[in-house]
Amino acid sequence: MKKNLLILFALLCLNNLLKAQDFPYGAISDEEMDMKSYPKDTSAHAVVLREHGLASIEVVTGERIKLVFEYHVKIKIFDNKGFDSGTVELPVYNYNEDADSYETIEELTGVTYYTDNNGATQKAELEKNKVYAEKENKNVMVYKFAMPAMKNGCVIEYRYRMFSPYLENFHPWQFQDFIPKIYSEFEAHIPAYWRYNVSLKGGLKLAKNTSSVERNCFSVDGGGSGDGRVSTSVDCSKLIFGMSDVPAFIKEDYMTSARDFFSTINFELAEETNPYTFVKVNVNKEWKDVDLGLKKYLYFGSQLKKTALFKDRLVPVTIGKTDDLEKAKAIYSYVKQLFKYNGRRGKYSDEGIATAIDKHTGNDADINFSLINALNAAGFNAKAVLISTREHGKVNSLYPVVNDFDYLIARVDINNQTYLLDATDPLLPFGMLPMRCLNGRGRVFSMDGPSEWMDLNLQQKEKSTRTLDFTLGEDGKLKGTAIIYSTGYDAYEKRSAINKFNSTADYIDDFKSKSSKIKVLKAEITDVDSLDKPLIEKYDLEIDLFNKATGANDLAFNPFFWNKIDVNPFKLAERTYPVDMGMPSDERLTLTIHLPEQYTVATPPPVTGIAMPGNGGKFITNYEPGDHSFTFSHIIQFNKPVYDVNEYPYLKEFYNKIIQSEKAEILFKKKS
Repeated sequence: MKKNLLILFALLCLNNLLKAQDFPYGAISDEEMDMKSYPKDTSAHAVVLREHGLASIEVVTGERIKLVFEYHVKIKIFDNKGFDSGTVELPVYNYNEDADSYETIEELTGVTYYTDNNGATQKAELEKNKVYAEKENKNVMVYKFAMPAMKNGCVIEYRYRMFSPYLENFHPWQFQDFIPKIYSEFEAHIPAYWRYNVSLKGGLKLAKNTSSVERNCFSVDGGGSGDGRVSTSVDCSKLIFGMSDVPAFIKEDYMTSARDFFSTINFELAEETNPYTFVKVNVNKEWKDVDLGLKKYLYFGSQLKKTALFKDRLVPVTIGKTDDLEKAKAIYSYVKQLFKYNGRRGKYSDEGIATAIDKHTGNDADINFSLINALNAAGFNAKAVLISTREHGKVNSLYPVVNDFDYLIARVDINNQTYLLDATDPLLPFGMLPMRCLNGRGRVFSMDGPSEWMDLNLQQKEKSTRTLDFTLGEDGKLKGTAIIYSTGYDAYEKRSAINKFNSTADYIDDFKSKSSKIKVLKAEITDVDSLDKPLIEKYDLEIDLFNKATGANDLAFNPFFWNKIDVNPFKLAERTYPVDMGMPSDERLTLTIHLPEQYTVATPPPVTGIAMPGNGGKFITNYEPGDHSFTFSHIIQFNKPVYDVNEYPYLKEFYNKIIQSEKAEILFKKKS
């Protein structure tokens, strides 16, 4: 009898698996608990043992049609560096501009399996009161939880169901993540009333890709409501996608959001038929439709009509200024001083700019809507630009998706010159954007015309020039002056670093304390508050070259005692995503050393000349000996903000040459 029950139970489990294509919840094996590392990536701190997702369109409570997404994952954690996989954040969204209509997460359960001190496997259940839902803004809420009892060698497992009324946003599936996955599978069940275009993004190949038809899988009940609705049943498309041995995505410097490059299945709604009336609904929105909606929306279009708030405020700001650029800069400075940025990002105003003005704080939209209104109140033609920040990801330029954007900046044209402005940071000069905003293209909106795309990189640049003039004394000490000119984004970063201290003097004191091998005799920094001017640092230095190990007759000096590049940021054998530096850069060093009569240069710095293909950049060093002196110059230029994957080997070798060159020391010897 017991045997028959076991067989029946096994058959029921098998039937359930075949139906749902999921794996059993709450089961753990000795092999999973004993696993010490992942053979295909021994450096991994955690690995997804199995992952399954299912998205379907269903009729739920109250005859409402919703998108239902089910997620189930089991993860092996090898050490404490893998604990991040057990700290989970699940964002849900509200795309209804007029009401709180958030997606919801239900039936969330989790369990951690761990080995106790006696070697026995124990489990700890995730408690419901340890799951928190935090509302970030009117569009985003995040469910947060941490798996209990995480220890080295544990296995965590959790699952949940998400319900969404937004059928146009059929749930995508992300195969790749920052930890490897042994197997990842996704099912989509799509009734014939909806047609989606399905696409695979990323360079990894599918191990499973099947499609089939489920007969009469979806039905709605007209219920005799008298409104013309009829009962009907239709077939569904069942799509299954799977990937095996998915490698971890490796982040490297100079990249935008990793989400831009993960291997992912995406769904774009192409056609929808009302299941009650059989009327086809046009879901292919055009930008003109989006423009109209945004112009009517309280927290977007209405905020572009608030010029009256600034009419009187601008009188003392612009008085006596006749030049348009000078007037615009004064307004920009005024708005920067008026607000403190609260750090929240959003394409819409939080509560309206009138409230933000009263509170003197707001998100990027509050502040930059205010800037746009202030400029327009002064007679300029300023517009709003919706963008997606670098960590948020690229925007889809093929069709309009408003939720691709997460930030708002201002645009103004003055004397046939276009300026992009962000007033959230008091240290940003006029016409410069913070690095987070340099991400491809933005969409320009105005109240009196259609929206349009524009490039966000308007010749923004990072530039520094160091001029060193030293004299070598008979005592083996170099004495002289170092002057550093920083312009563009480099000046902004220096000002940001200085601003973290109470005063420039405190910054200089900290700088001196960190320069143990270099004696700073005197220091001066000018134009810290003049944002449109170069930041100038001047240091009187003394550097002792005497080497006690080799004697005074053998002196060595490395010109790169500041800002030396000793680590190549590009380490991958092959990079599958672009190198995005945000902007071009130019770094120059000119060193002049005057020598005493009895000293000569035994080993001069190497002379180098390297150019990247396609005018991508150059690295040049030059040595010019003189009469009891020499001049050494060093130039690094990156001429492009973005380099594609084919240019990666050149960038990698480019940095290798720079590192090799900057290791070299200049040797001085006494004449015999």
